[in-house]
Amino acid sequence: MTHGTGRNLTREHIAHLAARLMAQDGIEDYALAKRKAARQAGVAETRQLPNNDEIEAALRVYRELYQRKHPAQLRELRQLALDVMDEFAEFNPHLTGSVLNGNAGKYAVIHLQLFSDNGKSIEHYLLNRGIDFSSGAARLHAGDTAFDAPVLIFERYSVEIHLTLLSSRDQRLQLKSSPGGRTIERAKREVVEALIAAG
Repeated sequence: MTHGTGRNLTREHIAHLAARLMAQDGIEDYALAKRKAARQAGVAETRQLPNNDEIEAALRVYRELYQRKHPAQLRELRQLALDVMDEFAEFNPHLTGSVLNGNAGKYAVIHLQLFSDNGKSIEHYLLNRGIDFSSGAARLHAGDTAFDAPVLIFERYSVEIHLTLLSSRDQRLQLKSSPGGRTIERAKREVVEALIAAG
């Protein structure tokens, strides 16, 4: 349904449903939130789906109205991310994901990209410090090339930390999590520190 002002009310409704799912259920995957929201709204037409920017705007509105403690929680997550970045400083850590962009919910995962030409050295680093971890993989895209990057996962204060292992040359690439998606934003330690200081 399109209102006389040119607004697409169905699209707005789905954006707000998706924002609520992300805020309440801790969903970080925009595509998943959109699909769930569309099902809730009974919409099968994919052209009616909002883009990520529309969902982010709806998420900011939702948090201002219903999650007044969100800024304090986000600050805590960013501080924890900074502490872990200091811990892994030798691997040139960069923060990505919802903790960086400010959309982190209560079940947020801290995503860090680490750069080393010897990925095993990061595993040894964890093992030598007695940190229990599990292994996974993340499908990334650089231009037309897709590849799987190893991911090491551990917990710190009940928060999951995901370390995506990349080579030093990958740092020059504009990486995406899907072929048509946006470039993954990443931030060095100084930027995260500035975000915390800015409140």
